[in-house]
Amino acid sequence: MRKLTYFIACSIDGFIGDPEGDASSMLAFVDEEFFGFLKAEYPETLPTHGRRPLGLDDLPNKRFDTIVQGRASYDIALKEGVTSPYAHLRQYVASRTLTESPDPDVEIIAEDLVDRVRALKAEDGELGVYLCGGSRLAGELLGEIDELVIKTYPQVYGSGMPMFGAGFSVTDFALESVRVFTNGVLVRTYARKR
Repeated sequence: MRKLTYFIACSIDGFIGDPEGDASSMLAFVDEEFFGFLKAEYPETLPTHGRRPLGLDDLPNKRFDTIVQGRASYDIALKEGVTSPYAHLRQYVASRTLTESPDPDVEIIAEDLVDRVRALKAEDGELGVYLCGGSRLAGELLGEIDELVIKTYPQVYGSGMPMFGAGFSVTDFALESVRVFTNGVLVRTYARKR
């Protein structure tokens, strides 16, 4: 069984963006050390259109071969004219409003999201499934998330978009590792307790 990993950036107080979902203030913390970590450990989480200008297009996927993202996350790329933001992965966008994919390499999941993700996890393969956000999508898929990789940036938002846009539910995870960067960023990895 492949893992579904929610790989997400958040503020100290657990918000993945401001009330509209903008998290651009966190980009200031992607310095040389942290970028080196992403390149070495999670290269497939860097969008294709960002990898190419940096000469990173040939980096192999290390952890994931599939991405599931929400409509709002996908719209960030679409606004830049990018219809296939993760061309180095199989791409799925969960959306009830996007009726047709603007790119043949991007499949829209409009119904039966949980069943579709379960089917992706049940596929044979060594690499897992990257859950790229957003908040509501993570809330809908909380029961299927096997691993959390939380990049916590040293900022307090006060309010905004929570990591999980769902009703109250206690779900236990076990801390597996913590990595601390000199700029104050923490990367915590948790495994779901089953």
